[in-house]
Formats: sequence, structure tokens, C-alpha cells
Amino acid sequence: MEKRVGLTELIFRSEKRKELLLFLKDKPRSIYEIQEQLCTDPVSILPQLKKLKDRKLVIQKNHTYELSITGKVIVDKMSPLIDTLEVLEDNYNYWSRRNFEGIPKVLRSRIWELKNCKLIRPKLSHMFELDPEFVENLLLSRKVLGFSSYFNPSFIPLYLEIAKKETEISLIVTEPVLKRLKTDHNEDLQALVGFEYVNLSLFPKNSKIADFTVTDKFFLLTVLPQAKFFEHESLFSSELQALKWGTDLFSHMQEEAVQVKEI
Repeated sequence: MEKRVGLTELIFRSEKRKELLLFLKDKPRSIYEIQEQLCTDPVSILPQLKKLKDRKLVIQKNHTYELSITGKVIVDKMSPLIDTLEVLEDNYNYWSRRNFEGIPKVLRSRIWELKNCKLIRPKLSHMFELDPEFVENLLLSRKVLGFSSYFNPSFIPLYLEIAKKETEISLIVTEPVLKRLKTDHNEDLQALVGFEYVNLSLFPKNSKIADFTVTDKFFLLTVLPQAKFFEHESLFSSELQALKWGTDLFSHMQEEAVQVKEI
């Protein structure tokens, strides 16, 4: 008797079967829709449909195919796994060298929401200059949430500029950064927090995240590497899922932050 193929092998050993299951996630599909989506023909796709039907993952109703209850349970879990693998694979050299400790467990489990992020890798001569795309989008933003565990003198004049536009700004910084701001830029810092729509908080713990900014326009994330050398590579995204992920990260850190009431 032929050995029965396990579900993991059935689904993941065939790209067509995997794509087919994902395509049926939202609603029933006709064979013509399936062929068009998978860029294939009946000779290629019908045997794959039969294998999925035989294992009760797909049901045929008249001329359409849909997921069974079992198929829906599996596909609901498949999508985050595949998306997570894609996120890590797209920027593998970045993620494989990062320290994940600064990212809350609940958000690590949602890392798949950072799909289609662009890696920003500055040239050595521009290592500590603000990325032009970051600056351009920040100036267009109406709401800004930011965190920083390292000092960059360019931040203060930039945030002053957008504060004058009545942009809603909430910033969280670590104690060393706040001390540096008070020492070297006290006048500008006082001017910044003097705006009605600006809120400054202190993060009392040691953070494994270098900085991140999330606005209504974009999300920029810089995670510290495992090695001590700071490469200043960042991930940039304008996807709504990434903005939500970044907003939730800020909310998590804000729970432990203390508002700075006096400079």
C-alpha cells in the first residue's frame, strides 16, 4: 500500500498547491480564475486540485472550488508563516544580525506585518546623516511618534520645523539622550516641548532598539545589531500593516515611559 503523504509535505512540497490554497482563502474560485491567477493550464492544475480534494482540504461545488473547514484552519495559519519567512528572507542579512530582545514578544510574532520593507544602508561617508527620504516624508506627516536611544543633533531642528506646522509629535528618548539634549540643545529643547502638540517622555530602561519613527506616512525602524558595531541600517515602509506594527511598538514603550514635565 502506498504510504500516505503528510499534510506538511502535501502543501509545501508543491508551489502550485501552496499558492492554490492561499488563493482560495478569501472566497470560492472557478477553474478559470485559478488558471489565470497561477498562470497555468488545466493539465497542470487539475492533478493538484485532486490531491487537495482527496485530503479534504478543498471542496468542489459545481464549477467552483473552495476551502473545507480543515483547509481554512490550515490556511489561516499558513499566511503568517509564509509572510514571516518572506520578511526574513527579503532582508536576511539585516535580520540575522539584529538583536530581537528590544522587540516585544507579541510584536515578534507579528513580524510578518513588515512585508515589503526597503533596506536603507547609508554610505560610510553619510553614516550619521538623516536619510533624505525619511526627512522628506517626515516633513509631510501630520502625526509623528518617535523613539531614540542615541543622540543625533539633526533631530532637534527637524522636529522644531514640523512642530511649527502644528504637527502632533510624541517622542520617547533614553536618559543618555535626554541628558545630551539638555546639555547641548537646552534652548531648542525647551522651545520644542513648549509647543501645544508636542509630548516628550523618558524611557527608563536600556533599549535594544536604536530608534524608530512611525507617522501617518511611513515607518522607519533601526534595530541594534548583535555585534557592538553600529551599522545604522534601517528598514523603511509605507505599508499600512507596517504603520500599525510601528504604532503598537510605540504604545508598548509608552507604557513604561515617564512624561518629561520640566526641562
